[in-house]
Amino acid sequence: MALIGRLFVITFAFLAACLVAGIIVVSAVLFPEFSDLGAGPVDDGALNIIIGFGFIFISGFALVPAMIIALLTEAFCIRSALVYAIGGGVVGLACYLGLVPFDTDTLRFEGIVRRHLEIMTGAGIVAGAVYWMIAGRNAGAWRQPPRPLQPPPPLPAHSPRPPSSAPS
Repeated sequence: MALIGRLFVITFAFLAACLVAGIIVVSAVLFPEFSDLGAGPVDDGALNIIIGFGFIFISGFALVPAMIIALLTEAFCIRSALVYAIGGGVVGLACYLGLVPFDTDTLRFEGIVRRHLEIMTGAGIVAGAVYWMIAGRNAGAWRQPPRPLQPPPPLPAHSPRPPSSAPS
């Protein structure tokens, strides 16, 4: 039963991390447009649609690598925030490199834009930290048996005795 609850927590944490990463990617890519003083205000409806597409894009590409990292951290009870941040950076890097064409003759990626690579890696690091805050801090805790209950402390010496319910 604890495993089913844990799967819900992992799913919620993944979706929250993807939402944060999508917002970071969209705002970082659109930042040069925001900094132009000649441009008018940005339409809220268009910005919401762009952030929604960013969320869908990031969650679709990051699902398999992120679930592999979540599986490994749950299996080995890894709870370090640094591991999740590095794992998120690797997932962001993998998502970006998955979109860049790879030339098999020269064994190089063609057309890497360094700014976009940095944005995706940074968004992955922040997404890993968000995932850690929601689900990673308790990784593997569902496998441990619950602690036994402590007996209540003794009553003070001058307190009245509770009525006994045993028949005489």
